[in-house]
Amino acid sequence: MNDRSDPDLLTFTLDLTLEEARRRAEVVAALGPDWDPVAALRSEEAARSLLYSGLDADQERTYAMLAEAGVLPGRDTGDATSD
Repeated sequence: MNDRSDPDLLTFTLDLTLEEARRRAEVVAALGPDWDPVAALRSEEAARSLLYSGLDADQERTYAMLAEAGVLPGRDTGDATSD
């Protein structure tokens, strides 16, 4: 906030919380009733696995270096239980 008491300046705040909630509701409505977030996530994981499959040793080292640096996501270790 500005501590100056300049009569030509007007201080105001704008809360965008309601607008953000409306925007998110519109996005979900646009996705439609058939959208399955779990299936979408599984499809993304399968696509990422396919993208990084078949790498040679040099590509694997580069991938590991980039994953360690946080540039690329690390590979799932598969230690989570599925029900």
